[in-house]
Amino acid sequence: MPPLHIEPLAEPLWPLLNKFYRSHNSSMKALKGGRLWVVRDGEIVAGLCLSPVVGGQWLTGVFVAPTHRGQGLAARLIGEAVAGIEGTVWLLCHPDLERLYQRMGFSQDTVLPQSLSERLVRYKRNKPMIAMGLNAQDKH
Repeated sequence: MPPLHIEPLAEPLWPLLNKFYRSHNSSMKALKGGRLWVVRDGEIVAGLCLSPVVGGQWLTGVFVAPTHRGQGLAARLIGEAVAGIEGTVWLLCHPDLERLYQRMGFSQDTVLPQSLSERLVRYKRNKPMIAMGLNAQDKH
């Protein structure tokens, strides 16, 4: 079995991440203007997107294939992707995922930029959501 590789996804290959999401019936999409990261085990088995926002980055599209869950891949992928980023990394997620992200250093004790605050209000109209942030000094 080939070793796992965590790497940024080159822009011409971005459709592969969307194909990965669709293959798992996920509504997630790679955002234009973002930086995409993937984990490969021969093929893509996990991915995420980091998009610039005022004061930092917005983390979206974190998804690990069901066959590769429970191995810490999300934490490894996020750790690699946010290393060296200045500012705060924010995410919006279902409350059930709070503990997962807390183990990675994220906290609800964060101040969202206006664009994400407005988005959170819209998202909460349809489903329960929380906002979490990871500050630069906490990323070790």
